[in-house]
Amino acid sequence: MVHVHASDPETINDFTIPNGVDESKLDGVFFTYTGLRGGAPASNTCLGHKTVTVKDFPALDDAGVSLELLEFQAGAVNVPHTHPRGAEIFFVVDGALTVGSTDSNGKLYKNMLQKGDVFVFPKGLPHYQANFDKTNKAVAVSAFASSNAGTVSLPKSLFGSNIGDDVLTKAFKISADNLQ
Repeated sequence: MVHVHASDPETINDFTIPNGVDESKLDGVFFTYTGLRGGAPASNTCLGHKTVTVKDFPALDDAGVSLELLEFQAGAVNVPHTHPRGAEIFFVVDGALTVGSTDSNGKLYKNMLQKGDVFVFPKGLPHYQANFDKTNKAVAVSAFASSNAGTVSLPKSLFGSNIGDDVLTKAFKISADNLQ
């Protein structure tokens, strides 16, 4: 009988101290991030978001988590995208949002979320969020099972990356006119 065990590397310290930082001078400020106090107002789009990763908040180093605040103006859509390095837990703080995710077989898992609802987007799978309310904004918080989950926007990566029209027209079974 063979027994195999695998896990994440064992954490040997309580937390990671950035290079050049004197541990004796650390206090609660090190573990506090204040960058979300002003919310995540939309600028040129209907969707405002602020992501908190280890780059912005060094206390996240080795914690394996990150966070994003999203503010959806009326009618805003967070286009289909993936997070290649971490699953996402999506919590609706205010308003209502339609969310959906597809699995590797193309099955759509969709639901209308209300304030207080939570939805899980598995690591690497395409998903979206949309505020179909025509008058009210919605606010959500995403927590990621990664200190930097990454985001791959599917429209941008497919249609904004110079993949040849010949490839895209065949892949989507559409004419070049419809591609534009």
